[in-house]
Amino acid sequence: MSIKLYNTLTRKKETFIPIEDKKVKMYVCGPTVYNYIHIGNARPPIVFDTVRRYFQYRGYDVYYVSNFTDVDDKIIKAAKEIGEEVPKLAERFIKAYHEDTEALGVRKADVHPRVMENMDEIIDFVEALIEKGYAYEADGDVYFKTREFEGYGKLSHQSIDDLRLGARIEVGEKKQDPLDFTIWKAAKEGEIAWDSPWGKGRPGWHIECSAMAKKYLGETIDIHAGGRDLAFPHHENEIAQTEALTGKPFANYWMHNGYIKINDEKMSKSLGNVVLVHELIQNQDPNVVRFFMLSVHYRNPINFNDELLESARSGLERLKETVRNLEYRMAHSANLDKNIESSLDAIQRLKKQFIEEMDDDFNTANAIAVLFELAKEANRYLANKNSSKAVLSAYLTLFEEISTVLGIPLKQEEALLDEEIEKLIEERNQARKERQFARADEIRDQLLAQHIILEDTPQGVRWKRKE
Repeated sequence: MSIKLYNTLTRKKETFIPIEDKKVKMYVCGPTVYNYIHIGNARPPIVFDTVRRYFQYRGYDVYYVSNFTDVDDKIIKAAKEIGEEVPKLAERFIKAYHEDTEALGVRKADVHPRVMENMDEIIDFVEALIEKGYAYEADGDVYFKTREFEGYGKLSHQSIDDLRLGARIEVGEKKQDPLDFTIWKAAKEGEIAWDSPWGKGRPGWHIECSAMAKKYLGETIDIHAGGRDLAFPHHENEIAQTEALTGKPFANYWMHNGYIKINDEKMSKSLGNVVLVHELIQNQDPNVVRFFMLSVHYRNPINFNDELLESARSGLERLKETVRNLEYRMAHSANLDKNIESSLDAIQRLKKQFIEEMDDDFNTANAIAVLFELAKEANRYLANKNSSKAVLSAYLTLFEEISTVLGIPLKQEEALLDEEIEKLIEERNQARKERQFARADEIRDQLLAQHIILEDTPQGVRWKRKE
């Protein structure tokens, strides 16, 4: 069996053929770090972390690079507004990004390159483009000659003539052509800047990823990925810059995840419906958020609301309960079932189905459906008083394999200490006083998942461990 993925470049599913056997070189565009990430920003790291996990599950060695844009117009503006230095602000939100995404089960990349740490490579890249006749300097700015690159528009499937109709030269720009884009910006007074052959300045957005991908992964990579909003102009411009310089394909496969809507509306500051991950996971189990994200195919849009998130929480809890029951039976099984072949065959059939679904463009929605079918089969088996440790172990092994690929733990966590339980009960009491009943219910459910039963009495809350 082979893995197939949808290639934005060709607009079709293709069998994945790596540059090097059983190795994947993968670059995922990371955030511009001027604020906490919202759930739209969180979808790419969740999706492509899962893609990486599945490649590893199938025996590939994945080298995964995801950058941070730590100098940019938005960062400079945010730093100026609060009176903070750009490097300090960027560092603060890089730390916040790692905290939020790690809570969502996202493993760190093999390398998280930052623009400020790769300035020499970026300047060398710009110089090389000028030398090859693909870029030019104008009063400290450097522009890429878009028309000189013959394949421009091939990722977004737009013609150069159609793009020209909407192009404009803004006031202060010294482009030779409206389609040309900036790859080096002359510094404005008071801005953070670096010395370059064209005077003090900083990189344009698109050149950063081209230079860092080339440095850490080489001239041609297997997969370049990111949100759908990056396909044009960011990824289109990356292709133009990189392939103009190297004369080789930049990436063999381009993957883009879909958008997220809030209650069927576009998420935007103007509508006031931006959901920050940092705030969301204060009141929601991060594993539920990830489970919710993966319950939809990565290329499809997601509609986010409390009702759908609650449905995800309920579904995840059902799966966890099945795993708990399997573990309990495993510990107390008398190993009485001798007719195990049909049960083991059913488990192998579901494992094969899981692989088939994930091989088909990483269909996590269908993979989760397989999880529920596995739970259904497991519960049917548990209804039989006679059980075999071999079958129970096989069920638990497949649950563990699938949950590891999806990055969603299903097994029982370490038992809570008494003082941890008391602290959670105190937090629940406070939530109820403040009429935050959803949070209070979540804490109760969290304790119940740890086999802690709460009893509300006139004398206060009592608790006991479920036998």
